[in-house]
Amino acid sequence: MKLLEYEAKRLLESAGIPVPTSLLTEPSDILPTPLLLKSQVPAGGRGKAGGIIVVNTPEELKPAIDKLLNLAIKGFTPKTLLAEEKLNIKKEFYLSILIDRQSAGIKIFAHKNGGVEVEENTNFKSWSINDKKRAEQIGQELADYYEVPDQTFVLQDLIENLYDCFIKNDATLIEINPLILTEENNLIAGDCKMTLDDAAAFRHDWNFEEKPAEANFVTIDPDGNTATIANGAGLAMATVDAAYEAGLKPANFLDIGGGANEATLLKAFKRIVEYKNLQAIIINIFAGITRADEVAKAIVSAKKQIKDLPPLFIRLAGTNYEAAEKILTENNVALLPDLEATLLAAKEVIHD
Repeated sequence: MKLLEYEAKRLLESAGIPVPTSLLTEPSDILPTPLLLKSQVPAGGRGKAGGIIVVNTPEELKPAIDKLLNLAIKGFTPKTLLAEEKLNIKKEFYLSILIDRQSAGIKIFAHKNGGVEVEENTNFKSWSINDKKRAEQIGQELADYYEVPDQTFVLQDLIENLYDCFIKNDATLIEINPLILTEENNLIAGDCKMTLDDAAAFRHDWNFEEKPAEANFVTIDPDGNTATIANGAGLAMATVDAAYEAGLKPANFLDIGGGANEATLLKAFKRIVEYKNLQAIIINIFAGITRADEVAKAIVSAKKQIKDLPPLFIRLAGTNYEAAEKILTENNVALLPDLEATLLAAKEVIHD
């Protein structure tokens, strides 16, 4: 679940991490200027897309509000705008904490250069952290790396608080970009992206604009190029991992579970095709309680009902396989022998 900036910053602030003074604004509000007006959408690149406006005078406020409320960014139009104090910026850094798949642990990433051009950065500095006791050492090294030795104690506290915020909220990513050093020599989280683990919703009383997805349907990357459908959590996770290993970018995790039928599967297809960059759908089913022929019927229905359905790459086995094979063959839908063949075939249709 992706939080909006103002939601993420509330969690940072509650963890003791400094954020700019801000408030949510309405079209009729009268606010002191200068200020930053920020579109609240769950998408990156807002600055480049015109989603952040510097308002220098009261006369500029109303036109800026009207513009942002009608500006779609990567398919999202804001319901909310954030009015934020304009900081006196001396330097901008990058700082994040995330679940690292390769090491199966938590890592801190940093770069000396933050802000709108962060995607062009290379050679990020990183540290493993699985206990907040590491914050002292990481803060020291981070101060040296950022070349701000007078901020050592501040950065040590920041790393400890960031780790606490990450663990307490069952986050999978917290990205502070930029981490601003002001002319007044204060470190402040200028912007924040935060993603929470939908599967941990039962531990929290979350009330964010985006609601947790069902436990069996999780968005991994809304800009991913490949969707996955499997049955059983283990097979679904293995399918996602295999897609990563093959060089694909999975958009989702979907476990259809046991007892899924044509209707529920068709509903899943309709949800999957909402991903904007989707170029392939991988289906990896070992049928048991969920029968292979029900999966086949859903596939045929999806091809008939969903306009511009991306190519399907299908591996089926198990209960009622012969019936499923007949249904798909009669409808000119190809089956592949195993997951490896499915992934290789999917890679052939992916383009940048």
